[in-house]
Amino acid sequence: MASSCCKISPIILIFVFFLFFIFSVCPVESVNFNGSNQNFHPKKESLKMKFISNRLMKINKPSIKTIQSPDGDLIDCVLSHQQPAFDHPLLKGQQPMDLPERPKGKIPTSSLFEENVQLWAMSGEFCPEGTIPIRRTTEQDFLRASSIRRFGRKIRRPIRRDSSSNGHEHAVGYVSGDQYYGAKASLNVWAPTVANQYEFSLSQLWVIAGSFGDDLNTIEAGWQVSPELYGDNYPRFFTYWTSDAYQATGCYNLLCSGFVQTNNRIAIGAAISPISSYNGGQFDISLLVWKDPKHGNWWLEFGNGVLVGYWPSFLFTHLRDHASMVQFGGEIVNNRASNSHTSTQMGSGHFAGEGFGKASYFRNLQVVDWDNSLIPLSNLKVLANHPNCYNIQGGINRVWGNYFYYGGPGRNSRCP
Repeated sequence: MASSCCKISPIILIFVFFLFFIFSVCPVESVNFNGSNQNFHPKKESLKMKFISNRLMKINKPSIKTIQSPDGDLIDCVLSHQQPAFDHPLLKGQQPMDLPERPKGKIPTSSLFEENVQLWAMSGEFCPEGTIPIRRTTEQDFLRASSIRRFGRKIRRPIRRDSSSNGHEHAVGYVSGDQYYGAKASLNVWAPTVANQYEFSLSQLWVIAGSFGDDLNTIEAGWQVSPELYGDNYPRFFTYWTSDAYQATGCYNLLCSGFVQTNNRIAIGAAISPISSYNGGQFDISLLVWKDPKHGNWWLEFGNGVLVGYWPSFLFTHLRDHASMVQFGGEIVNNRASNSHTSTQMGSGHFAGEGFGKASYFRNLQVVDWDNSLIPLSNLKVLANHPNCYNIQGGINRVWGNYFYYGGPGRNSRCP
């Protein structure tokens, strides 16, 4: 297999390190009423619980059916027109859009790989037509968060040029320098160990536009293990969006108005099952994000042709037109809780060099061009900013097209 890695200029390195930090799924900031070492203040506690109660009423919509998941989640079947998206003033009173025009040139899913389903659906019970499944948010979800006011959102912190000290570590492949109208990839799913509640491990794709300042636009989808957000260590299907560099817009999953879900069998934020095992079965998911040429909305496809829903074009500024960068890969948070590097794993927890069945991968990487056609990547670059902890190796062949292996164990003899 020929390597597709390219020599990276210093300008690109600075640009991507800067981008890494802007993208980072930062641990949310703490607020005073969450501090465990503070005195109990009944009035403050009452205000906090009232705030949480009001937010829960807004997030959790009336359901016509509830499904109990084996992992403890409650999946509410909510009428499509009552989902959180339609709280948005520009969507009030509307119905979900008609089906989009799919990109041309899709690569069929190989029979060698089994696609995942979600844990909640293993009972064979689904939400009725005309409804969508929504993972119920609980009071405990809020109380676990280090900032209840930013619950479900990323925190943007002051920009720092030295990415080695911001706590976020990455192993990614990316393309830039053109106009992109979508991206597609298949990635295998693992359950990496996360060392503490305020760290996470994720694998995702990003569709990006803007100046990488306050006007940054992103659409993101993948799987993540986040004990803070979900209260457990299951890998979960997630989405995110922002139109202002994670400041006031956007959120995870359906925790705010924005993403319009159209599917009654996929629950965003729910656990994925089965998962890959070391030297055993490999289970992957396929993700496709693309801009519908007719209406301009950005659609999400999960698996082999399953439409999940769309981000309306009016949510964005730069992404109303096209993306200027596409990125694929893994990210972890290292908060150095014990004054040493975290043992939080990325991907399978094994380095890229171990290859198939042992390392995590992205395969069949493609982008969508101006003609709504899926095309292979040109000039894929790969980068790991802490290669002794987590690394990446790219390649290309006839079956997987553009691909890479990535990941690692975190703390080890070369990553103290």
